[in-house]
Amino acid sequence: MTLHAGTLFASLFLLLLPLLALMEAAREDDEDEVSEEARWFRAMVEETMALSGASTVWDFLPAALRWLDVGGVGRRLWRLREGRTRFLQGLIDDQRKEMEQRSTAAAAGDERGRRTMIGVLLSVQKKDPDACPDQLIRSLCISSLEAGTDTSADTIEWAMSLLLNNPDVMRKAREEIDACIGQPVRLLDAGDLTKLRYLQCIIMETLRLYPPAPLLVPHEASTDCTVAGFHVAHGTMLLVNTFAIQRDPQVWDQPTSFIPERFEDGRNKGKMTIPFGMGRRRCPAENLGMQMVGLALGTMIQCFEWERVGEELVDMTEGSGLTMPKEVPLQAFYRPRALTMHLLS
Repeated sequence: MTLHAGTLFASLFLLLLPLLALMEAAREDDEDEVSEEARWFRAMVEETMALSGASTVWDFLPAALRWLDVGGVGRRLWRLREGRTRFLQGLIDDQRKEMEQRSTAAAAGDERGRRTMIGVLLSVQKKDPDACPDQLIRSLCISSLEAGTDTSADTIEWAMSLLLNNPDVMRKAREEIDACIGQPVRLLDAGDLTKLRYLQCIIMETLRLYPPAPLLVPHEASTDCTVAGFHVAHGTMLLVNTFAIQRDPQVWDQPTSFIPERFEDGRNKGKMTIPFGMGRRRCPAENLGMQMVGLALGTMIQCFEWERVGEELVDMTEGSGLTMPKEVPLQAFYRPRALTMHLLS
């Protein structure tokens, strides 16, 4: 069988982040199987990332001319904001109704239900409406969705591409997973990830070569300063080139080669890898992101045999955007492993 990588990512991520499945399902070829909501959600995330780059033509125009809206950036941002607001407010309203129904059911003795991020925030809102208005909930949700969907999916796609180009690495990772799971065979779970050291090395090496944010979110110089001999004036936009830092040939041996072993036994000590940023602005969801990527990638390795489509290596050309997608989406052959067939059925 052959498929686009996003198709399988969607199925696995249903267990991890339901809305991520919406985004990935929109990559399916068969339009009849994809909901309008899924297609819209993916388009919304992709447009957000495209418009969230470090600079636009606006940065080079005097303020008096920005009303011209050259390139239609302002109009696109306005439509995007309105669409996101409607979508997220719908999620909040649905959760609010579900909580009211659960409250009624609890009064009748039925305690079933699930905790969600929106549900917890609505509970806070109920106690203090001013401390947690709907606008704040929408902001927190969109930050989580936009920062945690494309980045995680792209990382898995890069990792699978690297593994397909390096089958010996994939074989070693599968052997580690099989040894960790043991008998009887079961699906990989979050508790196994800390034992899968080589899988973690693969993920870290993927993040080193293809960081999900090659230019970290722009900062602003708070004071005049000098950086590497260059004068930086107060208020200047500053970008951290993660991509260049993590491929610096003065720091890394064979900087463009995929060598997961470089992260074994603390060998990278003293070398800077900052795919999640650093300091007070470091990504607060780093642990969640590593767990999501580890579970999805590990499950794909555990449950399926993978092969490239044809003899040529997978195209590793980088695409453009705030995140770093592949220019050519990954396609691969796969077949379920006999060892895990009973789990998949």
